[in-house]
Amino acid sequence: MRRFSAIAGSAAFFIAAPCVVAGLVPWLLTDRWGLPWSGLPGFAPVGGLLIVAAGAALLHAFGRFSLEGLGTPAPVAPTERLVIGGIYRHVRNPMYVAVLSIILGQALLFSSWALVAYAAVSAVSMGAFVRLYEEPTLSRRYGAEYETYRRNVPGWLPRLMPWRG
Repeated sequence: MRRFSAIAGSAAFFIAAPCVVAGLVPWLLTDRWGLPWSGLPGFAPVGGLLIVAAGAALLHAFGRFSLEGLGTPAPVAPTERLVIGGIYRHVRNPMYVAVLSIILGQALLFSSWALVAYAAVSAVSMGAFVRLYEEPTLSRRYGAEYETYRRNVPGWLPRLMPWRG
């Protein structure tokens, strides 16, 4: 896939997936954007910081797919190369971790138990998708390279020191 096509495809998928899952659905669930932020001490700033940091990580992860992998996160237009640089040296599923962090950041920002429950349901769904579809697909597509990466980089809780494989 050409670089421009990879960037355009990733941008389209970014709007179709993470923006809906971490933006539109939480907004519809809470209808809180018009209401005041959390009154609990520290919740609003911590939630805001989590949203900003996770948003930056999400954009970085999408960029790696386009520039390093020459593809998109969408299953219909996968990468040509296994993406293991940047944030992917710390965690195998940074997009999912970032989306869940954005949802949890909003839960803190608005003191919303509905968003905590939505994050839990989303985490189970994402975990099942990774286990049942992504990991077997990546294993078939990239073979030993993916298995080495998988053994050395955790799927969900980032390692502090980047993997240098």
